Amino acid sequence: MAFNLYLVRHGQTLLNYYKRMQGWSDSPLTAQGLKDGEIAGKNLAEIKFDRVFRSDTMRTKETCEAILRQNKFTTATPIAMRNFREQNFGYFEGSDDKQAWLMIGAAHGCSSYQEIMTKYSLRESRDFAKQADPFSDAEDDAQFWTRVKIGFDYLRKIAQPEENILVVSHGMTIMSIVHLFAPEIDFINNGAKNGSITKLRVDEHDFKVCYYNQVDPDFDYLQ
Repeated sequence: MAFNLYLVRHGQTLLNYYKRMQGWSDSPLTAQGLKDGEIAGKNLAEIKFDRVFRSDTMRTKETCEAILRQNKFTTATPIAMRNFREQNFGYFEGSDDKQAWLMIGAAHGCSSYQEIMTKYSLRESRDFAKQADPFSDAEDDAQFWTRVKIGFDYLRKIAQPEENILVVSHGMTIMSIVHLFAPEIDFINNGAKNGSITKLRVDEHDFKVCYYNQVDPDFDYLQ
């Protein structure tokens, strides 16, 4: 009853370019971002996707459209689901990312994202963001996974054996999923690139990470 799940991070956006926090806030793709989507589409051009999903953001919509323009076989209509959004950074949305992570980590003796991840964990980074948010709008770890899990439970429910499913999502969301099922992968120093492709093999019991964060046109994306 297994199926193949292809996770693609959206192309570069204006907020990515300016090194600002971008979770539930949105911004359009840059010229490079449109190219990221086109390259991802070329890398996946030989794969017929039986179902296509994306988060309900403009950046994943534009990336998804760029991918499907390059695909030779897919006719499925993309479906937007809020469950596949990036984590919500609350008060820190739009902030300079280095400054935001300093504010999030300072109470815990950390001055950067890398330091938080090294000394603590991805789970605690979300909880720290919630604690540091004066409006308490940032998602903590439990809130994040409750939302994302509903989305992936839905995929498991509807997927047919050996289907190929495309989900265009976000960097932290993809890294969180990979870290959950393949904790040996170093996502701290190898963060999900814009337009990168990650493949999972999913059955009723488990998620297997086949590959992560691929953008190389010579890579075998069918493996």
